[in-house]
Amino acid sequence: MRPSRKFQKLFSLDAVQSLWEHICRWTHPVSARRILATIDQAELERLRQHYPYRPNARRINAYEDATYWIGVNVKHVQDLWLDRAPPLDILDLGCGAGYFLYVCRLFGHEGLGLDIDEELFFRGTTQLLGVRRIIARIHPQTPLPDLGKKFDLVTGHRVCFHWITPDQRKEWTPADWEFFIHDIRTRFLKPRGRLLLEINPRPDGSSFFTPELRALFESQGARIFRRKALLAADQSERPRFKQI
Repeated sequence: MRPSRKFQKLFSLDAVQSLWEHICRWTHPVSARRILATIDQAELERLRQHYPYRPNARRINAYEDATYWIGVNVKHVQDLWLDRAPPLDILDLGCGAGYFLYVCRLFGHEGLGLDIDEELFFRGTTQLLGVRRIIARIHPQTPLPDLGKKFDLVTGHRVCFHWITPDQRKEWTPADWEFFIHDIRTRFLKPRGRLLLEINPRPDGSSFFTPELRALFESQGARIFRRKALLAADQSERPRFKQI
């Protein structure tokens, strides 16, 4: 990488925002090591042996690495100030192994996950961690299944359900996203609820938020920060990450 490119990256908007996230987390530290110690390590090791580590998986996909993923999800909790918030009802879309909802429960929150049931390791970890989940797939222009309640917070971390094809060449349209946001707002969010979506970058590393998609999310009242979009139940409101 050329020095000029390194300099630009160092002082990019994303780098400044990343630094701000680290400063905010530093103001209310949470020990990931102490949280990891609350998990039955013997049972976790049994799951690892039963569902072997995938040697070619990138760390981002190696969910067997509980130490890494507990650390990641502690940061998610800190970024939403859930370590200081009163008890909330939380719905996590694409809950995966269940680490996020497990950490949330340690801070007094009630959680429910929603995900497909294709990964046997996730089935084992959600049972180990006591994370309740609904088995469902998220489709464009299709309402989510009725869950019988509304939530203070709906989250989706490292979102990839918007990719229609495995090669990520075809994705949801702005109209699909508008339908999804409306469905969450009208059927799943309490009056002061929030929707947080952290959306993976594109295969070439660029931001998910193309000019067209950024315009769509901002028209829906989203506060966009790095790869995250935070929306309030009321489209006219600008939500805050720190809401305690």
